[in-house]
Amino acid sequence: MSRILTFGVFDYFHIGHLRLFKQCKEYADYLIVAVQEGDYILKYKPDAHILYTTFERVEMLESLRIVDRVVIYNSVCPETLERIDFDILALGEEHRGGRFEIVEAWCREHGKQVVRLKRTPGICSSDIKKELLKT
Repeated sequence: MSRILTFGVFDYFHIGHLRLFKQCKEYADYLIVAVQEGDYILKYKPDAHILYTTFERVEMLESLRIVDRVVIYNSVCPETLERIDFDILALGEEHRGGRFEIVEAWCREHGKQVVRLKRTPGICSSDIKKELLKT
């Protein structure tokens, strides 16, 4: 059985997230979704508006049939990857440079595959947040 891992905040859950998970399942049998810890987000983005707590986001994702396991992480880095048993790392097409180069190199060194998945056009959590905050 192959295991695929994807990362995100998943606070304003939307159709783009669901389609990401469906794309992941095209590459592997078992989907691991890593949810970023809320306090860690606020440490680096103190003005971030987080709708749900970390554990509420985990609960929502765990309730989806398509998701096999949910884990909590702080940062996408080799230390995080080392503690998760996976075969394939799913990154968004926009996840390039900086820490993502480091993560990709770690995956290559450890025999992990990296796939780039497309975003759903016109769907963005940041835009949803802005729209909701207007009201």
